[in-house]
Amino acid sequence: MAQTITEKIFSEHVGHKVYAGEIIRSNIDMVIGNDITTPISISAFNLSGATKLANPDGFSIVLDHFIPAKDIESANQARISRDFAKKHNLKNFFDEKDMGIEHALLPEKGLVVPGDVIIGADSHTCTHGALGAFSTGMGSTDLAFAMITGGNWFKVPESIKVVLSGKPGLYTTGKDIILEIIRMIGVDGALYKTLEFTGSTIEHLTIDDRFSMCNMAIEAGAKSGIVAYDAVTAAFLADKPLAREPRIHYSDEDASYAQILEIDVAALEPVIAYPFLPSNGHSITQAVADKIKVDQAFIGSCTNGRLADLKVAAEILKGHKVHPDVRLIVTPGTQMILREANKLGYIDIIVDAGGVVSNPTCGACLGGYMGILGDNEVAISTTNRNFVGRMGSRSSKVYLANSAVAAISAITGYISDPRENL
Repeated sequence: MAQTITEKIFSEHVGHKVYAGEIIRSNIDMVIGNDITTPISISAFNLSGATKLANPDGFSIVLDHFIPAKDIESANQARISRDFAKKHNLKNFFDEKDMGIEHALLPEKGLVVPGDVIIGADSHTCTHGALGAFSTGMGSTDLAFAMITGGNWFKVPESIKVVLSGKPGLYTTGKDIILEIIRMIGVDGALYKTLEFTGSTIEHLTIDDRFSMCNMAIEAGAKSGIVAYDAVTAAFLADKPLAREPRIHYSDEDASYAQILEIDVAALEPVIAYPFLPSNGHSITQAVADKIKVDQAFIGSCTNGRLADLKVAAEILKGHKVHPDVRLIVTPGTQMILREANKLGYIDIIVDAGGVVSNPTCGACLGGYMGILGDNEVAISTTNRNFVGRMGSRSSKVYLANSAVAAISAITGYISDPRENL
């Protein structure tokens, strides 16, 4: 019987063919924790009486939400993870000394590879599906169970096949594709399913585009997002010290899908998700017509903090100044991205324009620090969620967009179309 790529990955891990709907126990290749969720997992690990990790090389802790510590509470929270990492001589522990947002840092380190089963106590763990892996978020106690046993229980998800056709137009990115999908099916349209991205458009999408798409699969309710391994994946992995040999899988042509979505990407323009749901998508044409004034433009997060995002921001900002009424905050996904952007001159351009560049952090995205919105303020943001109060005050508003839109809007003071000349 034919299988999807997700079914094949799980089949390899359990040693026999499995299909959507089956409850299975699978080994896990990489377990990912961060400074917010890992202390709960560590507490459960200790309460269980466990004394060692089942697969220490398959466990990573990345301190990325409130690091450097924003207050006493976050400092103490981070210390729990530091002490645990030291006690267990954890090889894959990342803090200020080699920092980055977990879903940008681990692919960069070669710690997540095609064919893996990956879990993390963070909902955007689905990002890693861009490398042809099954990757999903779980709770902190689920993480503890995997720390103790090396595996966990899963219901093999059904898949939705997303068929993308055509070459994306100027400034239409992976972020716009996933926002369009969420607009079409809603925030629960893919509940406990895999969004499998296929079609002729894929060859035109960079690895950064694919990370953005898989990252926001959860915003449609999906268990995971996935893109099959190809030449773009191979090129991204080529210079990485991979933790494991890639295991390449492809869906059978006659595999069974819960639904098939078809999108003409060539006809898609940049998409803006209005408050207060990622599914509240509108075209950039509509947003421009609505004359939406912004107080803050944010470029970063696990969705859009990669080198391509800083590159497009620099290209648009070069020779211009951020509007006097706007704050522009740029957060590179990792220190390596920051260093490369600096070497290429992007950081100088951003700072010369009036932007501020922070350390890698998730802080602004979840309303933690480094970019909190005040009462009634409006942000154009490359993050992944725009719920009430997501980035600060409950009376603030967040509009989700790609990095080009955020950059041009920082200059004009209104949500603007990067395809138009300044």
